Amino acid sequence: MYRYDEFDAGFVADRVAAFREQVGRRLSGEMTEEQFRPHRLMNGLYLQLHAYMLRVAIPYGTLNSRQMRKLAHIARRYDKGYGHFTTRQNLQYNWPTLADTPAILDELASVEMHAIQTSGNCIRNVTADHFAGAAGDEIEDPRPYAEILRQWSSIHPEFSFLPRKFKIAVTGAPKDRAAVQTHDIGYQIVRNEAGETGFAVYVGGGQGRTPMVAVKIREFLAKEDLLAYTQAIVRVYNLEGRRDNKYKARIKILVHEKGLEWMTQSVEAEFAAAAREFIELPSAEIERIKAYFAPPTFAARGTDGYKARRQTDPRFAAFAATNIMAHRQPGYGSLTISLKPIGGIPGDASAEQMDVVAELAERYGHDEIRVSHEQNLILPHVALDDVPTVYDVLRVNGLATANAGLISDIIACPGLDYCSLATARSIPVAQRISERFGEGERAREIGELKIKISGCINACGHHHVGHIGILGLERKGVETYQITLGGSGDETCSVGTITGPGFLSEEVVDAIERVVDRYLAVRTSKDEDFLTAYRRVGMAPFKDALYETNRGADI
Repeated sequence: MYRYDEFDAGFVADRVAAFREQVGRRLSGEMTEEQFRPHRLMNGLYLQLHAYMLRVAIPYGTLNSRQMRKLAHIARRYDKGYGHFTTRQNLQYNWPTLADTPAILDELASVEMHAIQTSGNCIRNVTADHFAGAAGDEIEDPRPYAEILRQWSSIHPEFSFLPRKFKIAVTGAPKDRAAVQTHDIGYQIVRNEAGETGFAVYVGGGQGRTPMVAVKIREFLAKEDLLAYTQAIVRVYNLEGRRDNKYKARIKILVHEKGLEWMTQSVEAEFAAAAREFIELPSAEIERIKAYFAPPTFAARGTDGYKARRQTDPRFAAFAATNIMAHRQPGYGSLTISLKPIGGIPGDASAEQMDVVAELAERYGHDEIRVSHEQNLILPHVALDDVPTVYDVLRVNGLATANAGLISDIIACPGLDYCSLATARSIPVAQRISERFGEGERAREIGELKIKISGCINACGHHHVGHIGILGLERKGVETYQITLGGSGDETCSVGTITGPGFLSEEVVDAIERVVDRYLAVRTSKDEDFLTAYRRVGMAPFKDALYETNRGADI
């Protein structure tokens, strides 16, 4: 993984020192909250419903055991003993005091971490496939390019005050596990007819009140042109994006209003002009960054112990079936640590659990941990014969839920329990759904099914691209929940369709059960997953099932 050089270390230290002075001025009353707001947002500090919230950047979701232990320490010392892993592969602390935030940033800087550009109208934390460097279907590891984009975009003077926040994702495989088509810019590594690797370029994706799937504006972009082309896209957006209406300020609206042809031509013209600015990415620099992401040295390992445990322990077998992904190296697997315990809060991990994950990564995972945009943790490189030992430790510590990709592996935003923007609660709904379906035989019978829940129209829970999406809204003082079906964040990206009237909080779990029961009734075999079945039969059978007994409020 990438290591800070002298510039990185000095840059982060200077930012911490500056913020310490700004916090002091706020606490002394020299600065009002409104005056302080842009300073705190530049350092990832939000003012939420009940307290400040600090969002820590985890670039492309990669960290090591030392960094994870520091996150645990901060949770224990400065917060309420836990952290919340997010859909942007970041970590949020929900209860820090303002006076403590400079000390927290100091602690983060000591392990090469920070909170810069995790908020504000700038280029946010660049995300990537959480199985990068390990997946068998990968063309090339996307993380070096995510790191290059991170370095280039950090406090970029031209792009620090964009019309709105701006998000970039990079994936290195045909199977899109980074949801690139839901981003302002999505880069997918591809191979052209000459056998060269480069990028397919997507622009204008996003969720929120106007969800849109990104459009492809280039089939193949050479690696050396990555920065010049990114600059061209962001420059067109910065110049032409709407600033008169924050709800229409995202690049997706620009693409929608101006059209694909205009956007493509504008970017290509700006890209051609950018060639004069000498920002070509040299191959030597690409190789230098790639060296930081060289795969670990894998010792030859067998699989006898792993196979024997699967044959004799049904619970372990269930865990292996859902939470172990095939690795490109024989004898190894990528292990998903679900942060979705049945009845728990999606994405939360206690300080003690973070310490456990750090210890396992150090001993069994080549000292590497990933955060997924699905709010789970991954040990990307684990010898299969070590998986039983890892599993036993996880189970003792409440981290062995065997539900990765299943119906109880729910994405949910913090909702009205924490967020000042939320209009309804997300967490209790996620808890009740997971309790209803569990991780056992019934969940395995249902198979892959992605439920995503947002507590407001901003869609931080990615409900638009859930196979089943749930949006919490307030209507006449009552929390109601709108259901969408057929969304997907993968390479077949689609925005879900609203089913009809919403459901009261006490009705929504039964409504989801009716959807699931109808899916089980219409699927052609156990191999036909929910999304495939929905796309085959359409909305009508599910809508009929949903509203046979619905007494919810019409939203």
